[in-house]
Parts: sequence; C-alpha cells; structure tokens
Amino acid sequence: MALSRLSRLSRLSRLSRRARPYVSTVRPVDITPQAPNPPAPKPPMARLNRFVVAGEAHHLVHRTVAGTDAFPGPTDLPLFIDALRRSSREHGVLIHAYVLLPHEIQLMATPPADDSLSRMMQALARFYVPSYNRRHGRAGALWQGRFRAAPVGGAQALLTCMRYIEQAPQRAGWSGQVAEFCNSSAPHHVGNGADPTVAPAPNASGYWKLGNTPFEREAAYRNLLDHPLAATQLQAVESSTLKGWAMGSGEFLASLAASALAGARRPATKARGRPRKVASPAAL
Repeated sequence: MALSRLSRLSRLSRLSRRARPYVSTVRPVDITPQAPNPPAPKPPMARLNRFVVAGEAHHLVHRTVAGTDAFPGPTDLPLFIDALRRSSREHGVLIHAYVLLPHEIQLMATPPADDSLSRMMQALARFYVPSYNRRHGRAGALWQGRFRAAPVGGAQALLTCMRYIEQAPQRAGWSGQVAEFCNSSAPHHVGNGADPTVAPAPNASGYWKLGNTPFEREAAYRNLLDHPLAATQLQAVESSTLKGWAMGSGEFLASLAASALAGARRPATKARGRPRKVASPAAL
C-alpha cells in the first residue's frame, strides 16, 4: 500500500516537471538596422609658416576684428602713424608704401631679419591698441590674429605691388584721385610732399625706371595711379598675399627656391598639369 502511494507521488512529480513551461536560455538578438559609424574627423591641416626673406620687400595686409573702424576719431590717424614710425624704426623695417583704410592697413616693407616683420607688427599693436581702447571705451584685440605677408621681387612686381597698395582707396569706393589720398604714401610718390614714414622704393623696383629725375618719376607714377590695375594683376597680388606665396619675376622666384630658406617651405605654389606657355600668377 505504501509502495503504491509512493509510486503515484513519483508519477505526479514527473508529470509536474513535464508540464512546466519551456524557458529558453538563448539571448535575443537585436536585428534592428544600425546606423554606420561616422568617419573619424580629419586632423586640422598644419598652418604654413610665414615665409619672410630678410632684405627683400614684402606686401603686408592686416585687417581689423569684425570690421571695426581702426580710425574713427580725429586723433586716431596721427597716433597710428606715429606708432607705425616708432615700431618700424625700433626694428629696422623700411616702409616703402602704405595705405590706411578704416578696416585694414597695407604696407610694402623690407625687414632686416626674418622675425623683424612680426616684431614690428607686435610693437605696432602694443603702441596703438591700448590707447585706442581707452579713447573709445572698448576692450580686447583690434586686429585679426595674423597679418598676411608675401615676399615681392623683380622690377615690375614691385611697381605693381606699390600701385596695388596706393590704389586701394579707389577700390574701396574713394571718389577722389588716389594721388591725393592723404592716408597713404601716394602723395609722397607723386611729389605732393615728403612723408617721413616712407623709405625710398627698393633698388630693384621699376619705379626708378619711370624717369631720370624725381620730377619725371613722380609725373609718370601719377599717370600710372590714374589707371587701375588689370583684373589678372589684382588677382595675382591678392592670391599670393592671402596664401603667403612669393610673387615676382621668374628670376626672383628661382633665386628663392634655390636658397636655403626654401628648405622650410616652398616659396611659391606649384603649377598644376603641364608647364604653361603664359606666366604663372605668382610672376607679375
């Protein structure tokens, strides 16, 4: 009797185990389509070192922050010109041509050493910006972080660059004659008065070939200022200065490429494709 009861209990136990629901131990797999992983960001391109050649002329462009007017008050321009003279003399930089516009300045300058341009521009900001901020109740930088500069060489290129600088007021909307624009070196070069800021044009400049006497050169240069540069010349100067590539004659560019300075970076951009029969934009 007891054995029969045990047998029934054992049977019920087996049936109970069979009746339990099946529980899977396999983990479910997510089959939802997944978005592809975004590509890894490219590292930023290294900024080229500024290409400066001691003893050669350079075209410099420096713009203000967010279009700030650098000379809004009647005393600003005289104070800036004084700061420009002080900073250039302090670092031995020759200023051959300049123009001062509300939102940018342009210079043609020859440094005695590779770091002279940077030191001069740092001194210029140090001499001018603190007092400017006090006069106009502002704070912070006045100039954009980096000025643009490019070496210039060869008679025609130096003359073209000087015209580019002194014709800037006309391109900016000045309605008068650029030779009369007093915030530039143009009056000095056409004989309207000596400017102590301005050094003689570089020896290699085509300015010296405009005439045998100062009067002849001044008259010829005034005539050149009355004729705007061609669009190709404007583009060549702007592109070279913006990118920091040297501009000038083929002989000048070849001499830079062959010098030890070219070890740090190329002096001029490489032409793409087959050699062209026309001059490179860098060769004015």
